[in-house]
Amino acid sequence: MSSRILLPSGRFVCRGCTGQLRAKLPRYYSTSTEPDVYDVVCVGGGPAGLSLLTALRANPVTSGLRVALIEAQDLGKLSDWSLPSDKFSNRCSSLTPASANYLNDIGAWSHMKRDRIQEYQEMQVWDGVTDARIEFDVPPTSKNGGVVAYMIENLNLTSGLLRRIKEIGGVSIFDNAKVEAIALGEETDGMDLRQWPVVQLSTGQKLHARLLVGADGANSPVRTFADIPSRGWAYGRHGVVATLQIEDDGYSGRGMKTAYQRFLPTGPMAMLPLPEILQPSSEYMHKQPSGQTDELDWRLQHTSFSPHGVPQVVTGVQEGTIASFPLQLRHADRYIGERVALVGDAAHTIHPLAGQGLNQGQGDIQCLVRTIEYAVSHGQDIGTLMSLESYNAERYAANHVLLGVCDKLHKIYSFGSGPLVPLRSWGLNAVNAMKPLKDFLMSQASGSGAKLF
Repeated sequence: MSSRILLPSGRFVCRGCTGQLRAKLPRYYSTSTEPDVYDVVCVGGGPAGLSLLTALRANPVTSGLRVALIEAQDLGKLSDWSLPSDKFSNRCSSLTPASANYLNDIGAWSHMKRDRIQEYQEMQVWDGVTDARIEFDVPPTSKNGGVVAYMIENLNLTSGLLRRIKEIGGVSIFDNAKVEAIALGEETDGMDLRQWPVVQLSTGQKLHARLLVGADGANSPVRTFADIPSRGWAYGRHGVVATLQIEDDGYSGRGMKTAYQRFLPTGPMAMLPLPEILQPSSEYMHKQPSGQTDELDWRLQHTSFSPHGVPQVVTGVQEGTIASFPLQLRHADRYIGERVALVGDAAHTIHPLAGQGLNQGQGDIQCLVRTIEYAVSHGQDIGTLMSLESYNAERYAANHVLLGVCDKLHKIYSFGSGPLVPLRSWGLNAVNAMKPLKDFLMSQASGSGAKLF
């Protein structure tokens, strides 16, 4: 069963269309016998897709576009999402200040459940073989207010975006609807839509798109329709996530929340703060009556460490939060086709060791909205390759660099012995001793883009 929410939208911008299409436009609102035509159709109701539509509706220049969202899930239930204050979803993301600021700019940040968002001001990263480490923090006087990043549940993010979309209006939502096929349109009744993508839904509806946006994940049907190859490889490993309870409130002892990451030959282990709870991205140990208590006591007895330099002791695992997912790297050959744009995981999939996957998608959205805004304000057709090229040029290069860096880090720290181990240890300690370089790396990770000198 499909539900459709059609909220009042502004004018339908039809630059580059035939006069017949403009003249017949009012009929699209009143009859199902005419083609259902949209300026932007977004497939995928995750953070990337919802951010795109929110941003387009919040922007005065693009607010007149007729836009639609296609999502297989029931978004009505998602917008009403809630959990008890002591329970957290295991799918969380680290939002950079740049991403959080953009969500605030488009009016969505205030719709998140703020008491479930945890900011942190420090990161402890170290080599599990040599114990070489680097400490990242942001001065309270910085423009980010001393915040390195924000930990947020994905469901908190998407439900907040949905509430903002409901508040601002103007989005046709087709949820509980799967994409059955995507094909090119045809010329009917004097309207030439032969170059426009037509999305066939499982409900029988067909949506014509001046611009079709694929925010539909790593196995993107939109990318397949556009015949855009995606290259990469699987790492042959799984990431394991769970929500943990810890011994204390997670403070480092200096009044700051801290994120921890330890690189091991078997893969990185991260502990990232949530309000009163921590979420790891690899392995864990907790107290239970199965012999692990004695094992933990033995390890603590024979291992020396600084209390400030390691995470707090784990005392329990929230029931039902343990899950795993395969790790892979994928990158589309290009992000655009004729009347098609790819964003988020549909364009790129990254190793999660740097927590940049969702932020890459948010960067895509910011750039694509700027591209559409420029096309609209200059009387251009928003779906042509010429109009979309600036988006492809900017985001492909930026994402390619980050994908490569994370892949190389993963490979470098996969070695447990050999000449590379002392070399990487020296490099980590050297970076930690060079504050300008360390500040530059932090600015790049947070999206602020500060210069090195």
